[in-house]
Amino acid sequence: MKRPELVISCGSIAELKQMILAGADAVIIGEDRYGLRLPGEVKLNEIGEAVAYAHERNAKVYVAVNNILDNQTLEGLQDYLTALQSHGVDAIIFGDPAVVMTVRQLAAPLPLHWNAEMTSTNYATANYWGKQGAVRVVLARELNMEQVLAFKEKAEIAVEVQVHGITNIYHSKRELVKNYMAHQGKQAEENRSKERGLFLIEHERRDQRYPVYEDRNGTHIMSSEDYCMLENLPEFIDGNIDSLKIEGLLKSSQYNETVVRSYRAAIDAYLANPEGYEFQQEWLDAIVALQDPERELSFGFFYKEQVY
Repeated sequence: MKRPELVISCGSIAELKQMILAGADAVIIGEDRYGLRLPGEVKLNEIGEAVAYAHERNAKVYVAVNNILDNQTLEGLQDYLTALQSHGVDAIIFGDPAVVMTVRQLAAPLPLHWNAEMTSTNYATANYWGKQGAVRVVLARELNMEQVLAFKEKAEIAVEVQVHGITNIYHSKRELVKNYMAHQGKQAEENRSKERGLFLIEHERRDQRYPVYEDRNGTHIMSSEDYCMLENLPEFIDGNIDSLKIEGLLKSSQYNETVVRSYRAAIDAYLANPEGYEFQQEWLDAIVALQDPERELSFGFFYKEQVY
């Protein structure tokens, strides 16, 4: 039985170390210029330290280069990727074909993880990117369990699935919050941090709060609930899913560490004895104790009928 990788996005070197010690097999880091929706920035001059620490503990480092690239950003891309390669990162995450074309100009291959957000919905397209050099596909969060497992059966590259945390539901390159405030005749806040606590609330469903934040890449509207597939991990393991992702965005380090520890315990317990495996409620209770009471833990789309 295959041991799935447990990966989490991190916002600092300190958090990277914390998550690896908690049981993460891999971490995702990066900076806002090239990566989208990261918990924080790990600059290029810190990558070497991150890789050295992770590799000493048999963990991997993936760098997000999944931004929507414009011409100006493209100018420094080759130098950035060359530096990442020299630091020994294990893979980069991309969505833009420009990244593939740039990687081909490097001195040696650099593993690629294709993450096109909502459009990575079928195995044929994933296999196409496999032929272009990708070694992994990050599945769209809108796929249900049946579709995920069917995808894995025909995928020619490794498959990663998000199993816990917040998801993005809307992105615009425009500063929508700033423009809205200006339209209202109000002074826009200078604080652009992800933690400033802005929400979008629908008139018809006022109990649903959708976090909103702006950064140099525009406006991001996030889901009102958090995925939590802790109780259902055996389905992914039995389906040979290669990597299980925890999204660390908009969560405290304490919360993320607790989530990693619970998922690590559940995965290891199932692999040790699949037939005698019993879910331990304490794994979930530890997460619930730190969960924002205004954010429900849910199965997302995994058990819903989907139509594309």
